[in-house]
Amino acid sequence: MTHPGQLLKQRKLYAGKELGQNFLSNPDTARIIVEKTGISKETRVLEIGSGLGALTIPIARIAYHVTAVEKDSRLIPLLQQELDTEGFKNVEIINKDVLKLDIAEIAKDNKLVVIGNLPYNISSQILFRLIEKRTCIEKAFLMFQKELANRIIAPPGGRDYSRLSAVVQYAAQVSRVAKIGPSSFFPKPEVDSTILRFNFFETKEFNLEQEKTLFNVIKAAFSKRRKSLKNSMTGGEFKFEKAFILKVLESAGIDSQRRAETLTVDEFKALALAIWKKR
Repeated sequence: MTHPGQLLKQRKLYAGKELGQNFLSNPDTARIIVEKTGISKETRVLEIGSGLGALTIPIARIAYHVTAVEKDSRLIPLLQQELDTEGFKNVEIINKDVLKLDIAEIAKDNKLVVIGNLPYNISSQILFRLIEKRTCIEKAFLMFQKELANRIIAPPGGRDYSRLSAVVQYAAQVSRVAKIGPSSFFPKPEVDSTILRFNFFETKEFNLEQEKTLFNVIKAAFSKRRKSLKNSMTGGEFKFEKAFILKVLESAGIDSQRRAETLTVDEFKALALAIWKKR
């Protein structure tokens, strides 16, 4: 693996701060990450944010096929150069914003394993997108800033527990895989990174419309997280009236004085169903 600093220097390029670019530069770290994913010769991988190929190359050595998605068009010739040098024919590069990607079209009738060193500035948006398309995904191994990873896996009751925590924990079993220090990247970020594993649930108890209601309920509850539920969920984007909120909270068995950060995923589900039934 050619060091990313050397590759960028060859083309007089730079890491784009506006794109949240910190390229993995330690080949041993890349190898360990790929080993922990457990991919095999039968695996179809969707790699998000392929960059200069630090993960793409070791993934391609093992996987059946890799769809490598990279938004920054400047990097595509360099990534193709690295793949050509290694002689890989099982990698398709897509120069596109992953948030506009048709994941179902890539998966077709197969389940994908998603791997990515996510751009820090849109990590949460990408995760929400993957949750929406999780029926196409077997599992995901994603790298986040340590602080964001802590929020994703935070249990109810603390300040790290958030809208993102509740939505993710509804849709997947999440576990830590590894911690990666700044020295493994170029340029070096100012914080540690954490790789999380997501095993997505087949949530059959909610249909698509009910799930949309659930996600809206969670969003509304956390919109004013320092206020009680009866106040945080009143008005706002979804225009809930206070009398209606008090009624559905009572129906779901939830004290209206509680705050969003104290609710478990099951309680959010009960509240969403109460709202669904009384719409």
